[in-house]
Amino acid sequence: MIVCSCNVLSDDDIRAAVAESDDAVRHAKQIYGCLGCSAECGRCARTIKTIIDEALGPCAKSCCSGCPHSHTVAANDETAEPAQFALAAC
Repeated sequence: MIVCSCNVLSDDDIRAAVAESDDAVRHAKQIYGCLGCSAECGRCARTIKTIIDEALGPCAKSCCSGCPHSHTVAANDETAEPAQFALAAC
């Protein structure tokens, strides 16, 4: 199904971008970057977010230990900075 008619993105395109990304993709802006396009009218953003949440499954709200989307800092490393996620193309 076409989700973004401006960029002709399907729900399958979005799910594939989430699955193939090394970073934790959680927002429509990140999907646009991964797929080499940008938001035009923005009407699809909520639908894209819903598809991302579905694709991540239990990781959608918070990543758990061992999850491939988890980028957590070791609990005993108090000096470490939190992980930063790049918004560049995947």
